[in-house]
Amino acid sequence: MSDLLRLIAFDNEDLKVISANLQDALVRVGDMAYLPRSKQFAIVASRFDWVKAMEGGWERCRTGLHFERVLRAQCMGFAQKDHSVLLNLLSVSFEETNAPAGVVEIIFSAGCALRLEVECLEAEMHDFCLRWKAGALPNHPLGEWSEGRREIG
Repeated sequence: MSDLLRLIAFDNEDLKVISANLQDALVRVGDMAYLPRSKQFAIVASRFDWVKAMEGGWERCRTGLHFERVLRAQCMGFAQKDHSVLLNLLSVSFEETNAPAGVVEIIFSAGCALRLEVECLEAEMHDFCLRWKAGALPNHPLGEWSEGRREIG
């Protein structure tokens, strides 16, 4: 149980810690949800444990990431209906646009991305108990955010 992470982000520095811990997490499109009425966005991922890898073990664990106060969600490079598509998470970042509001960008490999417009940054990541041995060290091509965004929800 000591391997379980629980992190909260209220500013960009906090979010950088969450991003580093989620690098190379695998996310199925069907494991993402935007709830416009409650202004929430949630992801369940298979997080690669980079801390454990530095100690010589390759493990993944189920992890939840959610954002509060989400006004709008857009995706690029995949369709919301493609539930079985597997995405490789590269980074999570926040850019303030009109304090405290801003944009959260979740970048995946192969040119896929999410863009969340938020009233303010309020995010939480937490591991669930399920852990397993990873078959390999993550390796992926990089992609970039560009035009071609689609609304979610």
